[in-house]
Amino acid sequence: MEAANKGAFYGKSPSIGLNIQLPHEQHRNPYQNISQTFRHFFARKYMFVKFATAYVVMPGGFGTLDELMEALTLVQTGKTRKMPIILVCAQFWRGLLDWFQQVLIAEGLISPDDLNLIQVIDEPHQVVNAIFQYYETSGFELTAIEREIQLNL
Repeated sequence: MEAANKGAFYGKSPSIGLNIQLPHEQHRNPYQNISQTFRHFFARKYMFVKFATAYVVMPGGFGTLDELMEALTLVQTGKTRKMPIILVCAQFWRGLLDWFQQVLIAEGLISPDDLNLIQVIDEPHQVVNAIFQYYETSGFELTAIEREIQLNL
């Protein structure tokens, strides 16, 4: 999170930090123009996705997987707008994607089309290009349905 905040902080956009109260680990990093601290993971997780226009996921642990699954579920079920969900580092994600294919799709627990929600891209400039290409194709404005989704929790 600090790396993303640092990039925004020194860039042209405000840097917004969504922090969580934990007994030991997390402290607000110094690269946040706007800082919001949450008591509960579910509220923080939801805010990550609710107003996002893209979701770029780097290799990580349980928290990263939890946030990725939340984003996929909210987009899949139409509870948030469709957006690019990009996994960076194909080698890291290969086992999980194979499991989606071999278990979740094979068991009928998700649709094969659900894998179309995910892109795997390794090069930073290709990640940026994929996001721009998505919005150049679909448009930057929210549809009436997406506006309604944004207004409701």
